[in-house]
Amino acid sequence: MASSKHSFGFGIVAIVATLIFALSFPAAVHAQSPSPAPAPTSDGSSVDQGIAYLLMLLALVLTYIIHSADISSTL
Repeated sequence: MASSKHSFGFGIVAIVATLIFALSFPAAVHAQSPSPAPAPTSDGSSVDQGIAYLLMLLALVLTYIIHSADISSTL
């Protein structure tokens, strides 16, 4: 019985401390809204560069395949 009285008193103290904190520091209790994200600054040049790299790789692979097929047909 005595232990339930003790925990009840601790709950009241915790509630009172929370109310005092909320009234003393309202900025800490109310969350501030975050600033909006900046607008994207990409102009698409990185996408164009990536496509160019893929096309160059494709040309290299095709050149290798064509030349290796050309060498095997002459043997």
